[in-house]
Amino acid sequence: MVWFILGHLFTTLLTWVQIGRLPEQEKDLEILLLRQQLDILERRLDKPVRLSKVEKLTLAVLAAKLKATTKRSTARLRAVIRLFQTETVLKWHRELVRRKWTHRQPNRGGRPRTSMELEALIVRFVRENPDWGYGKLEGELRKLGCTPSEQTIADILDHHGIPPAPQRKPSVSWRHLMAHCKAQLLACDFFTVDTLFLQTVYVLFFIELQTRRVYLAGCTRHPDAEWVTQQARQMVWQLEDRDPTIHFFIHDRDTKFVTAFDTVFRSTDAHIIRTPFRALNANAYAERWVRTARTECLNKLIIVNEAHLRHVLSEYVSYDNLLRPHQGLDQQRPIPSSTPTFAGTVCSRPVLGGIIHDHYRAA
Repeated sequence: MVWFILGHLFTTLLTWVQIGRLPEQEKDLEILLLRQQLDILERRLDKPVRLSKVEKLTLAVLAAKLKATTKRSTARLRAVIRLFQTETVLKWHRELVRRKWTHRQPNRGGRPRTSMELEALIVRFVRENPDWGYGKLEGELRKLGCTPSEQTIADILDHHGIPPAPQRKPSVSWRHLMAHCKAQLLACDFFTVDTLFLQTVYVLFFIELQTRRVYLAGCTRHPDAEWVTQQARQMVWQLEDRDPTIHFFIHDRDTKFVTAFDTVFRSTDAHIIRTPFRALNANAYAERWVRTARTECLNKLIIVNEAHLRHVLSEYVSYDNLLRPHQGLDQQRPIPSSTPTFAGTVCSRPVLGGIIHDHYRAA
């Protein structure tokens, strides 16, 4: 024990003598380096701590400065750097030097960068017109006051992974065809409503796919062949002066749609499209309207009888066509009315006894 104390005192005295011979700048660097390590060590007492880039930068700069000032060897630096390997700290410094010389300097010459708005516009044009080449795109952009060259357009499309026009494979999707022919499409469907006394009433309706306008054909407890055929005739009379005329008629494979029902529409040169079995999405517009009618109207009422149901649906269809904004029509109504006014008192009118309210501005 005595020899250990004597050896420790001798080592401390020798270190004191060595520190006393160091210049002031070297002492300051050592103190800073040791203090940085003490701060890191105090943080590690609670939980493991990963060094941030700033801490690595500080240790690397101090170690490099100390080595350059005193011309110390790596072995002598180990006496000051205690928490990390000396090679690790010096590696951090070499990484800083490498980043300095590989840093990209700002490009101060050449043509200015194409604006993000123009780049987005070029990509949009190609998405909407897959068969357009670079020359066609350049001409279309010049109409809008933009003057990019064909090479600029090619570089932008290549950056977005869009090949040249001959390599693109534009395909006409079903959605595109539906949008193109929507004005000539008419759909119909049945749905049922149970009355207060659990009697089932069948409702037949028609809907125009472009305008979302709904035609209530009728309500009955016995939708036989004669009844549905008569509703088809009345629907054809209503659409007689329509422009454009109906060329496609969609309905499912329900047995209530008898041959005579289809014959009435074929007499107007309409093509009958029968949806596949159990394919509700094939007649999505009609199915979606049924859901809307149930949610906004039928689920909030108790239907007494067939006459009551006919009255309720007539009023709701009138509201749906004339007053109700549709999200699929960009918040417009199936039957457009006059331009809305933005002045006047906001009033409301009850629909179906107040289960729905329509709002308007009083003149």
